Amino acid sequence: MIKLLIADNSVLIREGFKALLAGINDFTVVAEASSANELSEKIRLFKPDVVIVDTHSLFITANDIKSIKKTNKNIGFLAITALLPKQEINSILEAGVNSYLLKDCDKEEIIEAIHKTNTNQRFLCGKIVDVLMAEAEINITPAYVKNLSCAGISVTDRESDIIRLIAEGLSNKQIADKLCLSTHTVNTHRKNIMNKLGVNNTAGVVLFAVRNNILEPNSYLFS
Repeated sequence: MIKLLIADNSVLIREGFKALLAGINDFTVVAEASSANELSEKIRLFKPDVVIVDTHSLFITANDIKSIKKTNKNIGFLAITALLPKQEINSILEAGVNSYLLKDCDKEEIIEAIHKTNTNQRFLCGKIVDVLMAEAEINITPAYVKNLSCAGISVTDRESDIIRLIAEGLSNKQIADKLCLSTHTVNTHRKNIMNKLGVNNTAGVVLFAVRNNILEPNSYLFS
């Protein structure tokens, strides 16, 4: 049983998470917190396995995360926020947050993220990956958010990595493990890549990879 602590300044969000996870036998919500101080106290009292937290709404800084992790090394942090600037997301991840989702992610993503976080793995929503992979800070506007999908809207550096690994014959799970992503994110990237390339099998991805210098041709690939 995975013990969860839900931390958000909105009672509606906290109740929503509890309702969403109520029917899942693997999870039990042991506490909730509505402020940074309350979060530290509830962690001390209830010793959760995973903390689901909106760091932005609670004004929790990277230093706060580092401080909590220093005395609670086995606790996993899953941040679920609105889409924030790249620098803020990076700062939280570098401080020790294991996984990062957006509040518009679906139930299946949240469940997978909790499981990954509980085993000290990283789970990143595809939209978060797009922001982190951007060469410069992004001006996040409603129009920008509307146009984002889990796999992005162009062949990004991350998609190039996935194309290369698909062409090398790795499965979605192997790619996910190698790139520290979720299988859901890799699967979404894979489908989006194939749609963009206009192909419906791995051979088409291999040809694209070779033609665009993502992968060097060799006898193994074409044997």
